[in-house]
Amino acid sequence: MATEAAVASTGGVVDHASEAWKMVGGSAPRPFLEDEHLAFRDSARRYLEREVAPHEARWIAQGIVDREAFTRAGAAGFLGLSVPEAYGGAGIDDFRFNALFGEEAARTRSVAFASGLMLHNDVALPYLISFCDDEQKQRWLPGCVSGETLLGIAMTEPGTGSDLQAIATTAVRDGDHYVVIGAKTFITNGINADLIITAVKTDAGLSLLGIERGTPGFERGRKLEKLGMHGQDTAELFFNDARVPVENLIGDEGGAFLYLVQKLAQERLAVSMNAIAGAEVALGLTIDYVRERKAFGRTIGAFQNTRFKLAELKTEVHIGRLFVDWSLQQHVTGDLTVEHAAMGKFWTTDLYCKVADEGLQLHGGYGYMQEYPICTHYADSRITKIFAGSNEIMKEIVGRGMGLG
Repeated sequence: MATEAAVASTGGVVDHASEAWKMVGGSAPRPFLEDEHLAFRDSARRYLEREVAPHEARWIAQGIVDREAFTRAGAAGFLGLSVPEAYGGAGIDDFRFNALFGEEAARTRSVAFASGLMLHNDVALPYLISFCDDEQKQRWLPGCVSGETLLGIAMTEPGTGSDLQAIATTAVRDGDHYVVIGAKTFITNGINADLIITAVKTDAGLSLLGIERGTPGFERGRKLEKLGMHGQDTAELFFNDARVPVENLIGDEGGAFLYLVQKLAQERLAVSMNAIAGAEVALGLTIDYVRERKAFGRTIGAFQNTRFKLAELKTEVHIGRLFVDWSLQQHVTGDLTVEHAAMGKFWTTDLYCKVADEGLQLHGGYGYMQEYPICTHYADSRITKIFAGSNEIMKEIVGRGMGLG
């Protein structure tokens, strides 16, 4: 219980030197990481523990991260690493850096801030880098690096989830503008975002528009109340004859479905990496707890049921870590397949939920209390099985890849 109380009192910062964390994989050799990656990881850890973790409780209470947190992250060099130098970025096209930042965010419980930052860096920004023309890059990318332009991406609609072909939001050409009519929901960074990459139906098919803050007819709805991820701003968006300049068309009209398919594997890999890191942390917290909590005159970790449960979880977490690290290496070399990304996404997120659930059970009544971090893991982990494509859709992708559909 002392370890749990210490974690709670420091705003959820995990002790990286903890024996339990090392035991579940935190000290495993990772030869595909080079010295520059390890130096970046240490820098990210220090930044998150100093500038982010102390504010997480307040952000969770207010339901949104302070907008200024992202400009501070930009000034510290954590935004837009992959943006070419010509547009103000570092020009580092190496997803290992993104992965390490996400892992450190999970281990320092900087989830509210990091979820918005990773949506910006890992999910939305690649569309601008890959599909924007030079004028658009000059206009948008420097702000994406500085944090002055925070990104969102809007695909999900009130009646449309994983089925992108069913998107109903329309964009009709009217002179120098598209007139956009429709609504989006469950949009991460929906309140804070300055530029939202929006999937719309045009005459040529599914297209992407960059819709900017202040666009006439673009309104943000309520900030949604969720089971978990309470500090992450998730919102509804409404387009009531919103007039978007044709210069904000990203790529070719009708090309969005292909663009989305190209980028979804990276998004799902990012989810897998964060899920396995979350599972490692949740398991470490549980090991710490059962070593200290006593019942019937001995620690509950000494009971055979506890040892067997944790032995199973440690094994599965270790297997998950090996698969995720392999997938990351495949992605860096351009060899990660859609099927492997889907496998990793559904397996690691199912595992994260399992570890959080078993961990909460082993905490007993204390696990149900919000001051104990395992409670937050339980609530936060549940959405991972749904976003970036539900796990049922992931299994459908794997099944079709086997020639079964």
